Amino acid sequence: MSEQAIVSADGMEVPLLFPSSAARLPAGGGGTPRRNRFAFVCATLASMTTMLHSYNLTLMSGAQLFIREDLGLSDVQIEVLTGSMNVFMLVSILGAGWLADRLGRRCVLVIANAFLMAGALTMSLGSSFVTLMAARFITGIGSGFGRVVTPVYNTEISQASTRGVLSSLLNIFINIGVLLSYVSNYAFSGLPVHLGWRIMYGAGVIPPVLIAAGILFMPESPRWLAMRGRHAEAHAVLLRTSDTPAEADLRLSEIRQAIAQWHQQEAGSVWQLIVRPSTSLRRILICVLTLDFFVPASGVEAIRLYSPLIFKAAGMKSNSAVLGITMAIGAIKICFILVGVLCTDRFGRRPLLLASTAGVTVTMACLAMTLCIGAASATKIVICIASVLAVVASYSIGYAMVVNTYNSEILPLHLRAKGLSMGVAVNRLTSGLVTMTFISLADAITMPGCFFLYAGITAAAFVFVYARLPETKGRSLEDMDVLFDK
Repeated sequence: MSEQAIVSADGMEVPLLFPSSAARLPAGGGGTPRRNRFAFVCATLASMTTMLHSYNLTLMSGAQLFIREDLGLSDVQIEVLTGSMNVFMLVSILGAGWLADRLGRRCVLVIANAFLMAGALTMSLGSSFVTLMAARFITGIGSGFGRVVTPVYNTEISQASTRGVLSSLLNIFINIGVLLSYVSNYAFSGLPVHLGWRIMYGAGVIPPVLIAAGILFMPESPRWLAMRGRHAEAHAVLLRTSDTPAEADLRLSEIRQAIAQWHQQEAGSVWQLIVRPSTSLRRILICVLTLDFFVPASGVEAIRLYSPLIFKAAGMKSNSAVLGITMAIGAIKICFILVGVLCTDRFGRRPLLLASTAGVTVTMACLAMTLCIGAASATKIVICIASVLAVVASYSIGYAMVVNTYNSEILPLHLRAKGLSMGVAVNRLTSGLVTMTFISLADAITMPGCFFLYAGITAAAFVFVYARLPETKGRSLEDMDVLFDK
C-alpha cells in the first residue's frame, strides 16, 4: 500500500488529500488514538432541539385534564388538539430536507428553535380552542424542522465507530423531554386550573433561546460543506471531529468520492431519482418508509399521550396518582434508551430491532388482556401499570432509538435530508392518525381491542425487520449502496 493512501472499510485504497498528516497516526498501527469529544458536544447540542419537541407534544398528556376543565373543551376537541401537532409537522417536514440542503443543517436548527419558542409562548397565553390550535401549528413547524435535521446533522458529524451512539442522542433527548413533561404535569397539577397548564407550557419559552445561541457556535456539517464545494472548511471540521488527522483525510476522501459518483450518475432532479430509483435505492427507501410507518403504528405514542385515560380505565381515580405514574413511564423510557445506546454499536442495529419488536408485541397483548379483566381492582391496576411499563421498556431499548439511526445512515448523501423528510412525514402522519383517533377507536372496538390491533401491527414489523433489514454496524456511510445492492 502506498504511503499516500489509507485502506477504507471495504478494503479499497483511498488516497489521502493531506498526506503529511498520516505521519501523526500511531506508528505501525499501535497505540490508541484519543477519542474525539467535540463531535459528541455538537451532537448533544443539536439533539436538545428534539427535547423541546417531545416536551411540547407530550405535555398534553396531563395538561388536557386541566385544559378541558378550564376552557370547557369536548372529547373531540381534546382528541384533535392532542394529535394535531403531528399533522401540522408535515408542513415543515416536507420542506426541511430542501431547506437544509439550501441553508445548511445548523441554520435550520436555529429556525426550528425560534418556532418552538414562539409556539410555547402562544400556547401559554391561549384562551380558546382556535388559539391553542394556532399554537400547536407554530410548535409543529419547529418540531418538524428539528426532527428531520437533527438526525442528519448527528449522522454527518460523527465517525463510523461512534455513529450509533451519537445518532442515538436524539432519542435520549426526546425521552428527556417526555420525562420533563410528565414532571411538569405533576409539579404544577396542584395550582389553580386556569394557571397550572399555562405555566407548564410557559416553562418551554426560554430553553429554545439558549439552545439556538449554542447552535450558532457549532460547526456546519462537513458533508454539507463538501456538497457546496467548500472542501477546506469541511476538512477543518473533520479535523475537529476525528480522532486523528489521517482519519479526517480518509473521511473527506470518501465524501468527495461519493459526491463525484453522485454528479456522474445525476440525470435529473433528486425527486426524479426518488420516483425512479435504482435497485439499491428502492430497497433503501422501502426500509426507511416502512420502518417510519411501523414505529408510530405500534401504538406506543397513544400510550404516551393517553396514559391517564388508560390508567383510569383500569380503575385509578386520582389525577395526582395518575400523573405520578406517568413520571415512572418517563423514567423507564430514559433508562432503557440508555441501555439501547450502549448496545447499538456493540451488538448492532438488527438484533435490537428484533428484540424490541418482539417485546412490544408480547407486552402490548398482555396490556390488552389485562384491560379485558372484569371489575376494577387493585390487582388489575398493578398489572396494568406493569404492562404499560413493560411496553415502554421494550419499545425504548430498540424501536424508539435504532430506527432514527438506521434510516439516517442507510440513505445516500445526496438524498439523506430529503429521504429523511419523507420518512419523518410518514412517521408523523401515522402518529397523527393514531393519536387523533384513539378515543374514537376505543369507543368503536374497545380499548383492549386497540391494543390487540397495535400488537398485530408490531408482529408484522418483526417479520419485516427479520426479512428485509441488513446489519449496518461499523460500515461507512458511503458504503451503504453496496450493502443494499446485494
